[in-house]
Formats: sequence, C-alpha cells, structure tokens
Amino acid sequence: MLSLQGVRYAWPGAEADCLDIAELRVGAGRTLFLHGPSGCGKSTLLGLMAGVLVARVGQVELVGQDWAALPGGRRDARRVDHVGVIFQQFNLLPYLTVLDNVLLPTRFSALRASRCAGTPAQAAQALLDRVALPAPLWARRADALSVGQQQRVAAARALIGAPELVIADEPTSALDAALRDDFMGLLMDACRAAGSTLVFVSHDERLAARFDERLSLPFLNRAAV
Repeated sequence: MLSLQGVRYAWPGAEADCLDIAELRVGAGRTLFLHGPSGCGKSTLLGLMAGVLVARVGQVELVGQDWAALPGGRRDARRVDHVGVIFQQFNLLPYLTVLDNVLLPTRFSALRASRCAGTPAQAAQALLDRVALPAPLWARRADALSVGQQQRVAAARALIGAPELVIADEPTSALDAALRDDFMGLLMDACRAAGSTLVFVSHDERLAARFDERLSLPFLNRAAV
C-alpha cells in the first residue's frame, strides 16, 4: 500500500541529505509505529509519505502511484482522496463547528464523500460517536473544545471517507496519560473499522506495543549514521 525505495531527501540549500532510506513497505490495513528523538527526520518522512514533499532520489509510492510522477495540483488532489492526517497541533479551523471540521475532506474529495456510509453528514456523526465525542458538542466551534476533545475531532476528520493511509504526527504529545490511553484505543479501533493503514510517529515508546510493526527512524535512516 505504501512503499519507499532508495529514497533520499535534502532541504533546499542543505549540503547533505537529511533522509536516506533504502526500503520501507507498509501493507494495507497495517499499523506502524515510528519512533526517534526530535530532529531525526520524522516529520520530513511523513511529508514524503503524504506527497507534501518530493524525494530528491528514489520512489515514494502510495497505492501504486509515485508521488514524484505527479504535478503539484494532482498531488494535492490525490492526497485529499487517499490520505488523512492527524497533526500534532490538530489544525482544526477554529471558526467552524465540530461537524463542519470533520466534513472538510468530503468537501474537497468526491471520492472520500462517495465512500461514506449514507450521507457525509451521517458518516461524520457516526465517526464522532465512534471517537466518543458527545452529540451536544457537534454544533460548537472547534476553539470552544478542550484539547482532548479537539484531538478526537481531528481523528474523525482524518478518518472520514476511509482514506487508505492515516498519518498521525505526535498526536498524543499534549495529553496526560489517561487521555493518551483513551485516545489510542479509539484511534486504533476507528482505523480497523475503516480498513485504513496507520503510520503513527511518536517519541513515546510506551505506545509501541499497540502496533503491528515498530521501527526506529534513526536505525532506518542511513543519513543519520
């Protein structure tokens, strides 16, 4: 489902690559835990997986399509069709309601909208139920929610329309232990129900046991040697 082959990436103006990965494959419906210290290239790798960044050398393929073979506009369209992202800071639109934030991917992707069970609004409500966000909160602005509640909205937004790949970039870093464990259970259950592959990045190795696979980015990244 996701494949990286001979991938190298350097930031503009840099003298050396910050990522050099010989091979990485993630199967459909699998869950992968990527860990490593700050500055080891975790967010850069996620950018390559999502087609936000393009490898200098090598191939990054999602569902058989190399991101580098597509022009920028088509990469953007493909990303919204096939990738859901949970950002570290959630990146909800504060002036929109909870429900409208969750529906955003279906506004930009006819494919994601077509995959919804029932109408997109019904699918959004079902996901908010699944991540245990009470119905009285759905009409509130996103900035009126607690951190833990905003995180659940971000997860529902990433999962609507059953994207093949869900990327989570340190989404539990702002949570205490109880909220972290609760959220992880909800996220894993929701990904399984959607059939989505999950790539989860964190420096918190206590979470690793929940995943099918675990990889150390410093071990994987030959540029870090």
